[in-house]
Parts: sequence; structure tokens; C-alpha cells
Amino acid sequence: MKKLWLIFAQTTTAGLAVWFLVALLRPDLVHPPAPPAPVVMVQQSHTEAASAPVVSSYSPAAKRAMPSVVNIYTAKEVKTQLPPLFKDPRFRRFLGDRLGGEEQRASSLGSGVIVSNQGYIITNNHVVESADEIEVALSDGRTASAKLIGADPDTDLAVIKIELDHLPAITFADTSKAEIGDVVLAIGNPFGVGQTVTMGIVSALGRSELGINTFENFIQTDAPINPGNSGGALINTKGDLIGINTAIYSKTGGSLGIGFAIPASTIRQIMDALIKDGSVTRGWLGVEMQEVTLELAASFNLKEAGGALIAGVVRGGPADRAGLKPGDVLLKIGGAEVQNASAMLNLIAAFKPDEEVEMQVFRKGKPVLLPVKLGKRPKFNRR
Repeated sequence: MKKLWLIFAQTTTAGLAVWFLVALLRPDLVHPPAPPAPVVMVQQSHTEAASAPVVSSYSPAAKRAMPSVVNIYTAKEVKTQLPPLFKDPRFRRFLGDRLGGEEQRASSLGSGVIVSNQGYIITNNHVVESADEIEVALSDGRTASAKLIGADPDTDLAVIKIELDHLPAITFADTSKAEIGDVVLAIGNPFGVGQTVTMGIVSALGRSELGINTFENFIQTDAPINPGNSGGALINTKGDLIGINTAIYSKTGGSLGIGFAIPASTIRQIMDALIKDGSVTRGWLGVEMQEVTLELAASFNLKEAGGALIAGVVRGGPADRAGLKPGDVLLKIGGAEVQNASAMLNLIAAFKPDEEVEMQVFRKGKPVLLPVKLGKRPKFNRR
């Protein structure tokens, strides 16, 4: 037993000596290198070498469009109510002119865009609404009085006209080709400081249900827009008009990077109607609409939350005469799908009064086709 233990001790000692020599002379045999880290394959762009040229300046686009953008100044008489005591002739005679009259003059400013060398200018309705006087200042220093040709409160657009020669009309862009991420420039007269150009991108397209206008299809942009920019131009990098700046989302009155512009396609349509007739005539269905939520879609056994729920029908109106009923879900108008209540309004407005349109509604679990003769949309007071 003692002999076996001696042999084991000698063998262990010799093994440790060999291991020490190997670790000293060939450490790679004792500690093999770690396996190489896995290589992540990424997809390389084939167009990197031929990337688009870097644009160092948008000056050509701005120079092309700026002469078409004008400053608009309006004035109107505002009647103020005086307390009954102040209206007493003896009291007024005692104070004289220090009391002042019951009428005050209010002024405001905005922007507009020359759309025709005949003197037509497009702007926002709220810029010129109820104005007694409208003054237009061009970028070349000329000024002129303008008259109101027509206004459409439902889209917040108006057309005014000046009598001047050699007017630089802007070029309209094809807004159907606009995409999110496109660089845009906003031109206007913010806070009355003078004509100003700001830059941003198209943040979103087809914005609606914002509660700004009756008919909404806004281009959203982060180009800085401030009070005084209303009615000014939103242009692309070629200098073509893609929209009219109309509203901003702001808690302070200044730009927070969320602005809305009416697209050029809508402007063209409204502008032509206002110049021709002085007003816009739209089709009218005579219903009160409600959005179809997921819960409502499930209760109606609809496959998805789409269309517009008819919540009410105007008695004697086009929908009532055609047999549409509260509880019907409007799915299609003239073959076009109804995405929501806002889209329904735009689809109906595109038709002319007295035009017959086929509509598909979902009623009691099945689709029903109904021909509807549209009426003329009445004027509603926007409060």
C-alpha cells in the first residue's frame, strides 16, 4: 500500500511539472482562444455611392414663390355696448369726447397667395371674414385695395381680387405625389414682422377629425407657422404650391411644430367654384353621423370598425325620402368606401345637388343598396 501511494505521488508530481512547462512555453494549448464573435450580416444599400446630391440651399424655390405671397391687412368696425348710464345725454355731455363712441376700429393681418395674373388671391376665410376694408401688400412694394369675391367657411377658404398688372401667379403642385418626409417651405407674415420663409417636412397627410373645419383633409407639417401665416403658401422644393397654411396646434399661440395646411387639390376646386359662382354648392344627405367603434362594430356583427353609423335622419331630407334609417351603417357611396364620418362628409360634398347616388348600408346583418337623390347643403352657422 505504501508503495502504491509513492508511485501515485511521483506520477502526480511529474504531471504537474509537465503541465507547468507546457503552460509556460505553449499557453495556447492550455488556454485555447475564445471562439470568434458571431458576425451580423447587414443589408448594404446599393445606391449609397450614387446617393441624391446634398441640397445646400432652398433659395431657388423661395425666390420663385415669394413674389406670389402677399400680406393682407383688414379693418372692420366693432360695435361695443356701453352701460345705460353712459348713454344718458347729460352724462355724455359732461364727459364729452373722453367717453368715446360705441364703435371701435379693429384690424388684423394675414397672408395670401396670388393664383392668377388676373388678380385673384386665395387666403383663409378667417383672415377676411366680416372685414370692411381689405388691403394687400405685394413683395415688390406695391399695395392695392381688394374686394371679396367669395368665401367658403366650411373649408376656411376665401378668394379676393386686386386690380394690378404684371402679377406673379404661383404654380400649383400635384399634391397626389406628396409624401411624408418631403421637405416643404412655409411663406407668410408671422406676427407682422414681414415676409418670412421657414422650413420643415410633411409630417402627415389626410389629417381629419380635428374640429377645425367642417371638411378636413389637412397636410400636417412641422415648418414653423405662427399667427399672421394664415393664408400663406406651403411650397415644395421646386417652389410649387402644395397647400395654404391654415391652423396650428398650440397652447401658447406660437409654433409647437404641428401646423396644418389645406392641400392644393382642395384649393383648386374651391377656388374655381368661388370665382365662378361666388359660393360653393355641395351635395347634402341630411343625416347625423357617428363613428363606428370596435364595440359598435362587434354589436352590429361587422367584420371591422369601418363606415359611418347613421345616428339621426333629418325629417323630410334626402336620406329620409330614400329610406335610410337611424342604426344603418353607411359602407359605400357611389362605389367608394366610407372610412369614417369625416370621409362620408367629403364624399357627399363632392356630388351635386339633385344627383342620384347609390349607397350601400349595413342593416340587420346584411348589406342593402339604396338609390338616394341628394339635396343642396344648407348654410350652417359656425360658432
